[in-house]
This record gives sequence, C-alpha cells and structure tokens, in this order.
Amino acid sequence: MDRRTFVQAAALAGVAALQTSHAAEAQVTAAATPEHPVTSVTTATDMTAEEVRAHLNLEPNATCGFVRETYVAKQKLAAGALPPPFEAERPIGSALYFMVTPSAPVKLHRIRNDQLYHYYLGDPLEVLLLRNGGEHVIVGPDLKAGHRVQLLIPGNTFHTARVIGTRRWFLGASTEWPGVIPADVELGKPDELTVEFPKVAGDVRSFPEPVK
Repeated sequence: MDRRTFVQAAALAGVAALQTSHAAEAQVTAAATPEHPVTSVTTATDMTAEEVRAHLNLEPNATCGFVRETYVAKQKLAAGALPPPFEAERPIGSALYFMVTPSAPVKLHRIRNDQLYHYYLGDPLEVLLLRNGGEHVIVGPDLKAGHRVQLLIPGNTFHTARVIGTRRWFLGASTEWPGVIPADVELGKPDELTVEFPKVAGDVRSFPEPVK
C-alpha cells in the first residue's frame, strides 16, 4: 500500500466521520419537542484554556503545547512495507488534539510524516513553515481574511507556530500518515536553520515568543 492510498483512505474516513456527526446532530434536532427542547451548548467563548485542557485531558508536550493522542490505527504496516525512512513497523495513521497558548507554542520541529493541521476552536494559529524560503500561514476561522481551516505540512518540513488574535488559546488537531512513532520527531536547530532560511532568520529565532 503506497502513501497515496493512505491519503485517500484517510480522506474517506474523515468524510464518513463527518457524515456520521451530521446524522447524529440531525437526529437530536428531529427528536426535540416543545416538552423536550434541545438545550443550549457551551461554546469556546464560554471556556478558559484551563477548562478546555481539563475537559479534553490535554497534557504538556515537548513540541506542540498541550496534546492528547486520539487515534492510532489498529492496522499496521509491516517492517519494510514502505521505503526509508518509514521502514520500521508502524500504524497506517494517527491523530491528536493539540492546544497552543502564548506560553506554550509549537516549538521548532519537524516530523517525517505528512500531517494535516485542523482548526477547531479559539484564536487563530500563525504557522511558520521552513520551505520555499519561509512561509507564514494562519490556521483559523476567518476564511475571508485568508485563514485556513486545514493546513497540509509536508513530511520533513521544519515548522513552528504561535497563537495570535486576543492571545487566549488555539485548539486544533493533527492527523498524520503513515502513523507517527517517536523516531519520526526531530527538534530544529535555529543556528543551522537561520543559515538555510536567511529571509526568515529573525522569525526562526523569535517566533515562538508571544505576540506583543
């Protein structure tokens, strides 16, 4: 099974999950009656970062603020099924929640795997991608302002990110294929990367700091 097949399978799984979610919402709405109305729900604006972390059981992470792994595929790729650097046995996919705050940014790092960032709740996330000389992308809810609700980070791309906006918190997710194992993660070395990406050297050194 090649990586394109994994991407297609992951996309189909995502569509199925979304359809299931919409179906469940429709059932709840249809079941509402004057005697049993649908109650209001708590939104992101009603919660603090601490409340969200506690609700989702997010824990401090070495690279991505606060994290909880939510999915590791039961299906495994046997050792040697993919070429290097994916020759070790591994799941075909994985996913996690992550939260970024001003004091807990995404640190400069890369993973071998392709990964997709998803926006869920809270403020936008400004991402610095060390590719094509250096790229700034905002993951967030304001589509008219150019935000993206999904961002593909190609495998082996060093990146870092910080919350912007009113500087509260960002909640999103990362899905990866093939699935991540510890050996896939590498912290970046700013002294080396500033030489390779001189146009964004200042950001490479200071980007994880909170926006003033």
